[in-house]
Amino acid sequence: MTAILVLIALVVLAAAAVAMALRNLIHSALCLVLAWTGIAMFYLWAGAEFLAFAQVLIYVGAVSMVVLFAVLLTRRGPGAEPGGGAAGRIAAGLITGVLTAGVLGHAVLRAGLTAPPAAAPALTVRELGGQLMTAHTGALLAAGAILTVALIGAVVVAATDSDRGREDRR
Repeated sequence: MTAILVLIALVVLAAAAVAMALRNLIHSALCLVLAWTGIAMFYLWAGAEFLAFAQVLIYVGAVSMVVLFAVLLTRRGPGAEPGGGAAGRIAAGLITGVLTAGVLGHAVLRAGLTAPPAAAPALTVRELGGQLMTAHTGALLAAGAILTVALIGAVVVAATDSDRGREDRR
């Protein structure tokens, strides 16, 4: 059973590392889909079937499609490389890594893991669905609205850039 967990972890970490290393955004997005699928496999391994299916529906299905559409709709020409080249990307990566490590380290040190965690209440899938569709309906609607606005914003940015390119060619 541990070998399966190690294999799942290797798939997730490798897919995430390759997604960060690739220069092609579409290939990176597809590697993220593989990483999210690996996380769903971990949930299945851990016995959390509902979370696994939610991971597949939300991240592998919906979010990955939004990412792919945004990448395709906001694609720039080959000469439009944002940032300061390789040195700028390395510096930004190092700064982001140090800040992330600092935040995670602070959270782990402040967690206070001396007492064992309280047992989580046992919920059935029906009760969890009821909670999502009653008490947390607003959060679900807000997440859907944010994703829709982000996609519309990507379309507007792409349309504005392509119109500007046409005017430059005239």
